[in-house]
Amino acid sequence: MPQMDISNPRRALALSLSSQAHHLSRVIKDLTGNAPSPVTDSLAGVTHDLVLSTPYYKTTLPIWLDTPTAPTDWSASFLSDEAREVLDVLGGVIVVFSLHEDKQETKSLLQEVGKVVKEGLGGWGWDGVGVAVGVGNGDADEWDELCAAGGLEFVLMTGNDQGRNEFGEKMGIARVKEALEANDWASLDDHDALSDFGEFEDPDEKDDQKDLDPEDMGFGFDRADFEGLRKSIWTSGQVQDEEAEAVGGLREGDQAGDASIPVASSADPPPTENDQQGSGLVDEDFEKVEKMMRKLQAAREAGEGMSEAQRKRMAARAVVEVMRDL
Repeated sequence: MPQMDISNPRRALALSLSSQAHHLSRVIKDLTGNAPSPVTDSLAGVTHDLVLSTPYYKTTLPIWLDTPTAPTDWSASFLSDEAREVLDVLGGVIVVFSLHEDKQETKSLLQEVGKVVKEGLGGWGWDGVGVAVGVGNGDADEWDELCAAGGLEFVLMTGNDQGRNEFGEKMGIARVKEALEANDWASLDDHDALSDFGEFEDPDEKDDQKDLDPEDMGFGFDRADFEGLRKSIWTSGQVQDEEAEAVGGLREGDQAGDASIPVASSADPPPTENDQQGSGLVDEDFEKVEKMMRKLQAAREAGEGMSEAQRKRMAARAVVEVMRDL
């Protein structure tokens, strides 16, 4: 499978209390390899890039930095109608905090971030990654529970986080980067590119397409997504038939002691009805279509209550999964 180049990825948001901006700067430096440059003595509003490369994709991920002073005001602004477009492109949230400084304000920040994740991003239905990085030594259980309640994975950063823990998991910054790499950063444009096979249309289907209009089914799919699915389904059936014919032909050639391509003789039986349908869909293909529809239905139900952009992202991912199965 070739490595996909995600040219326009979704965005990540990294934040800390204003009083703990030095911890945010340190985490970003350890994560990306270089420290962010403050603007007018503040990291708020700065965008810092992180290069991600896995066997499956590569991208340069823009990380928005923020340092709120009042967590409740911050969450209110992010849950306002004006911030809807910002939330729609967010694929990850990283909260950085000290285990020992400003405990009450830190707990308030984690709670407000959790509120944004649940109410603004879709909670458990959000197709993004949330990480809370606790800096220092202390009781990890208390913070772990608080972060989990907000839909965030707690990662402890002590400065001595080499190797793996007793469960075989990476620790510290290595775990943060691993979580980011495992996330889906492809935007809607990238998902559309995955489904774009160019023009592929059965001339006999032109009149039938109005009976199966993906835009009228409420799944949140674009017609281009179904074009890709249609090609995968038809190609699957044709490839299976061609493979069966090739195997049968080789066997006949072997029996005749000739490795050349076999030629049908006049003694061959006339083609059966099944032979005449060789280029069409077989039972296995119909089962694949049924499986596809079940996945699309599941995506539709999971997308209820989400914004249009979130539904489209979930729909695009479902299309990619179905095409991979086909």
